[in-house]
Amino acid sequence: MGRVLVLNATYEPVNVCTVRRAIVLLLKEKAEVIERSERELHSANGSMSRPAVIRLVSYVRIPRDAHRRKITRRAVFARDNWTCQYCGARSQLTVDHVIPRSKGGGSGWDNIVASCAPCNRRKGDLLPRQANMQLARPPRTPSPDVFIHVASPTIPVAWRQYMYHGAVEGAHAPVPARAA
Repeated sequence: MGRVLVLNATYEPVNVCTVRRAIVLLLKEKAEVIERSERELHSANGSMSRPAVIRLVSYVRIPRDAHRRKITRRAVFARDNWTCQYCGARSQLTVDHVIPRSKGGGSGWDNIVASCAPCNRRKGDLLPRQANMQLARPPRTPSPDVFIHVASPTIPVAWRQYMYHGAVEGAHAPVPARAA
């Protein structure tokens, strides 16, 4: 586990960084350790506990306009809990435009869902009702937490208390190998 959760001064999750970057922030006194790992880091001069969660000493303003966040396949999969929104499958994931682009559908968060390849082929260029298919839940703009799950799909126990609760159902499960 070479990742560290970065919290803002207000304890809200901001990002995930490498252990190396976390150590630099700690040495520059720009952050403090909140949670430590059982593992240790060793240098020529000594050793220290590896940080698992750090908190920035000064508040950093983070733009929360999720509409401007880049839509990636991994972000859509994380938002949809790595599950096909039509049948619930967790393998062969692709992205699907609920309203096909050929029928005027956009490429925003509110029109893209995770879909397994068989459901995506079955739906094709149709609306879900025309294909006699129903979404498990309507697509939506994700919570900021989703982007933490994209950076680290398996959430360590030490991070869980700092994460937005309920943002991604089952987010503690590892990412299926084919979906990554």
